[in-house]
Amino acid sequence: MTAEQAAKEIQVLTEQINYHNDLYYQQHRSEISDYEFDQLLKKLQALEEQFPTLKQMDSPTQRVGGTITKNFQQVVHQYPMLSLGNTYSPEELTDFDARVAKGLEGEAYEYFCELKFDGVSISLIYEEGILVRAVTRGDGVQGDDVTTNVRTIRSIPLRIKNHQVPARFEVRGEIFLSKEIFLQLNKDREDIGEEKYANARNTASGTLKMQDSGEVARRKLNCFVYYLLGEENNISTHEESIHLLEKWGFNVSPTYAKCASIESVLHYIDSWEKKRLDLPLETDGVVVKVNKLAQQQQLGFTAKSPRWATSFKYKAESVSTRLNAITYQVGRTGAITPVAELEPVFLAGTTVKRASLHNANEIERLGLCIGDYVFVEKGGEIIPKVTSVDLSKREAARFPVQYISHCPECGTALTREEGEAQHYCPNSLGCAPQIRGRIEHFIQRKAMDIDSLGEQTIKQLNELGLVKSPADLYDLSKNDFLKLDKVKDKSAQNMLDGIVASRQAAFESVLFAIGIRHVGKTVAEKIARHFKNMEAIAKASIEDLLKAPEVGEKIAQSVYTFFRDERNQREIERLKMAGLAMESNSKEPEKESDALGGKSFVISGVFENYERDELQEIILKNGGRILSGVSGKLDYLVAGDNMGPSKREKAEKLGVTIISEKEFEELLKKG
Repeated sequence: MTAEQAAKEIQVLTEQINYHNDLYYQQHRSEISDYEFDQLLKKLQALEEQFPTLKQMDSPTQRVGGTITKNFQQVVHQYPMLSLGNTYSPEELTDFDARVAKGLEGEAYEYFCELKFDGVSISLIYEEGILVRAVTRGDGVQGDDVTTNVRTIRSIPLRIKNHQVPARFEVRGEIFLSKEIFLQLNKDREDIGEEKYANARNTASGTLKMQDSGEVARRKLNCFVYYLLGEENNISTHEESIHLLEKWGFNVSPTYAKCASIESVLHYIDSWEKKRLDLPLETDGVVVKVNKLAQQQQLGFTAKSPRWATSFKYKAESVSTRLNAITYQVGRTGAITPVAELEPVFLAGTTVKRASLHNANEIERLGLCIGDYVFVEKGGEIIPKVTSVDLSKREAARFPVQYISHCPECGTALTREEGEAQHYCPNSLGCAPQIRGRIEHFIQRKAMDIDSLGEQTIKQLNELGLVKSPADLYDLSKNDFLKLDKVKDKSAQNMLDGIVASRQAAFESVLFAIGIRHVGKTVAEKIARHFKNMEAIAKASIEDLLKAPEVGEKIAQSVYTFFRDERNQREIERLKMAGLAMESNSKEPEKESDALGGKSFVISGVFENYERDELQEIILKNGGRILSGVSGKLDYLVAGDNMGPSKREKAEKLGVTIISEKEFEELLKKG
């Protein structure tokens, strides 16, 4: 393919991808499957890699991520991002209206109302219709440049299709995680034995500041915009600006309304108090703005907030109900989660029967007794939680709940590691929920992707004694599946075919699938590519593991412990015999020069411009060698920030040359 042909193909693919993206996010419908969309994106990515000069800064492939940002540059806002004043009652809102009327000296005015989304404020700067910068609110005067991460958000236009846009303008909005994505993220964390995120807002904020934009893309952040700023917008009301943003292809929530009076505003607030619970994201109130921009300017600002706008905060709905019992769930990793069994009560649009109590510390903090009346709220409008005890209803002679000491499923004594809040059942290979959970984890889409099986199938196979570990799946026959309830010949064959097909899964997927605690999909991929094969990972010391990207003390200890267990060793050997990949197909970096001529290096600490695996790749590409630890044979210790003192002391004692990041770059140039 010539460059000219590639340019035409890139243009066609870009238009197709942008069309389907707009269809999905602006019109809430789709004409192709997610798989077909991803294939278009992959095709465009391949062409851009083949012809890098044809890649545009607003290409849809920018949304895939992959860039590492070590430090987020501080940017001063052209227009300060002030916070809003809050009101909590109709009376306070009426007082706000009186101040507006006084400030406008009898001139007629109207309001514009929007739901207040519980997310992260963002400023989007466009020049010549192209997104050039995205900045967080920060302290209102300056914030962090998070452009690379924001480009991964598919509902934010990278280029405005409409040609009649100002040379420069700013759009403000709220970046959020949908309820569905937040729940899935927590499910994934629970699956690998990590503590669940507390709420969607903080999780969205943390995601936006991640160094790896590829991981940001996988989190599927979304954005609603609500404000247009600029010198050349030629609009007179806020309502006009909202319609202009819609016309330009921005994602505007259709929940807004223009209100002629404060009475209409109160009606809007009342009408959305219940309806907002059905929205796909969290809301915590309503923003009320004077509609005319000239009147906004006339009213002006206080030191902290505009006088022409305020927010009304909905009270978190809290109900009192009886705590009938506490049950204890056992997760795949053995983590014990206590659950409050409640007298059913209607709360925030749904009937609540159960609520998480998190851990023993939370039960002790609340001072719970069975039979207590407890107050229940929906945390972040998603997950029911017990907030306190209604002591006025407590009967005499109640005794505080004593946390269980043994597993409710298998009776094994529970353990609790120092510094951890959760209790664990250590009987990983004999506790039924852990066994089934481990197999369910193994077959999931992100792991071995055996979609022909499911939770109920795994449960039946386990109860029949046919499957007690993932490796047992590869010993099953068609006749074994026919023993299951309601399974006929075709279904049995499909299940068997799914297992056979899973043998083609990449090593990175296999490593994630075996279920090492604290090792999620991304970490598994990094470890696999760092060590290349299962044998190297199994033999690695904790010090070796800490050299892999994304691996800290907790993960290193978990991986090390996993591979020292003989039962896990036997399981991996069986998976190997079943034909699963035990080695990564990622290629060794091609040699670029011999600048480092056989010199050996150890890399330790955190660096300003590189990840550790990037430095390793540079060393290998330029003829150097990577050693596992400091010894008398080592030529250079490349020292970053937060390097362990013991490693430096050992290098100094052995006379090893210690160099900084800058000195390493100079060494590379000299070579």
